[in-house]
Amino acid sequence: MDILKKYHQEHLLKFAGELDDFEKEILERQISGLDFEVLKTLDHKNEVVKRGEITPIKTLTIPEIEAEKEEYRRTGLEAIKKGRVGAVLLAGGMGTRLGSNDPKGMYNVGVTKELFIFQCLINNLMDVVKEAGNYIHLFVMTSDLNYYSTVNFFKEKEYFGYPKEYITFFCQDMAPCVSYDGKVLLETRAKVAVSPNGNGGWFVSMKKSGVINTVHEAGIEWLNVFAVDNVLQRICDPVFIGATLKNNKKTGAKVVRKATRDEKVGVMCLEDGRPSIVEYYELTDAMMDAADEKGERLYNFGVILNYLFNVAELEEMVNTSLPYHVVEKKIPCIDDSGNLVNPTEPNGYKFEQLVLDIIHLSESCLPFEVERDKEFAPIKNKTGVDSVESARELLKKNGVEI
Repeated sequence: MDILKKYHQEHLLKFAGELDDFEKEILERQISGLDFEVLKTLDHKNEVVKRGEITPIKTLTIPEIEAEKEEYRRTGLEAIKKGRVGAVLLAGGMGTRLGSNDPKGMYNVGVTKELFIFQCLINNLMDVVKEAGNYIHLFVMTSDLNYYSTVNFFKEKEYFGYPKEYITFFCQDMAPCVSYDGKVLLETRAKVAVSPNGNGGWFVSMKKSGVINTVHEAGIEWLNVFAVDNVLQRICDPVFIGATLKNNKKTGAKVVRKATRDEKVGVMCLEDGRPSIVEYYELTDAMMDAADEKGERLYNFGVILNYLFNVAELEEMVNTSLPYHVVEKKIPCIDDSGNLVNPTEPNGYKFEQLVLDIIHLSESCLPFEVERDKEFAPIKNKTGVDSVESARELLKKNGVEI
């Protein structure tokens, strides 16, 4: 294949002679669909990314929101009732760290009854549906790893009572995994090792899959993007939507006050005057301690992966390629002899696009503070901090029967 020669990846067909016609066709189709341009990112992987000038960004705080809450709610509900708002659930991951081989959204957080993560999110969305009086289109981004499992699970559970015509599933783009010497790895003799292209690849994936046509046909102008692993996620919150619209911002970001000065969360800021997110490991002591005249820390609001994006602006951004970030990972693969390797240490790179880069490309952003205990119950681990255990406690605290 010419594309393999162009990128010096001819080894991907090393075992082609051992494959039957069907396997060979599947492998060639997979190779044809991969974006090998991402490999050029490796040329710059050791370069230190120079950040622009980081300055504080004004956050709309809870007291300020309360003062305008009803006006914000009215504006947000009007947009929802007119069908201008859709929701995008990022659900491409698996529940591996929770001890499950299923998609993370299929994990049961219930104790006395079944209560799945997907179910929690649909229930949260239904709160707004009841308030607005009409359904909101939900786009569920899966991955090659979990598409069929996710779709079948929703069918099996009858979409948790949500009309199936308002739910659209699509697959996230996958990026090839490579060894340290830049050679794309094989997962099996007939399959290239690939991984989801990061939480920033969701809109490009909507475009490539053709799902964006549904967005346009429905007249949706705003997309509320949120992560699967926060069971208290308030989706298409009318107050959040209304605040973003009334303040004439192109993007909105729900944030919580940091639990500690050095909590490991990305923090909203400005970078060279544009909205951005500074990662926790980039925050210096001086930045963590910087305060205004009231003693409020200036870099004190962490993102929770709940964003509101303007579709028209996103369309413009597609013409500006998002950068890929190179991440060291443990990648199951086969060796030169075709033997399976399950590494215990990182053995190569994956490529990811990040939502923070979309934020930085946006013209403007409204950081919108929410109450931590009411809207932030991430499930990253089975026990301990940000775990199934802590999420269950917060669900109970918010009156959810588990």
